[in-house]
Amino acid sequence: MLDKQKNFKKKNSESPLINERIQFAEIRLIDVQGTQVGILSISEALESAKNMGLDLVLISDKSTPPVCRIVDYGKYKFNQEKKAKEAKKKQHNANLKEVKMRYKIEEHDYQVRINQALRFLNSGDKVKATITFRGREIQHANLAIELLKKMAHDLIENAEVQQAPSRDGKNMVMILTPKK
Repeated sequence: MLDKQKNFKKKNSESPLINERIQFAEIRLIDVQGTQVGILSISEALESAKNMGLDLVLISDKSTPPVCRIVDYGKYKFNQEKKAKEAKKKQHNANLKEVKMRYKIEEHDYQVRINQALRFLNSGDKVKATITFRGREIQHANLAIELLKKMAHDLIENAEVQQAPSRDGKNMVMILTPKK
């Protein structure tokens, strides 16, 4: 039961203040057409909103005096939710995709890894290029660094190096991000 009350309070605190919930002495009023009416007392603003059959909504409490607008609250809330949904659609979270190889890779296999990395970069994801060493291969870390630098050079049109080649245990790692 208490969880429901907390969620209810959270929802109310996130929504803008409307009508009698606005507790300021004076406000700057904007009417339905978007023109500034001026600075009025809260009672005058509420009265003019009720005469139009609409609601008084607090737009910004950061300014002095706070800004309120006369709108149809249902329509206003719908438009705000629609804008938030559109912004969420346009947002893309970049994932980290990994391309693994050995430093003794053949040319065709290398081209396959380059194509994988290109596909990941073009879809907006970061690419982690990993070269794995086995046994004494770790002595040839310089060959792995050269291979990763070659990869960065081959992908220079689509990617930029976020993290230069570095050793991570028995691996050599480089992270590439897509160019904007």
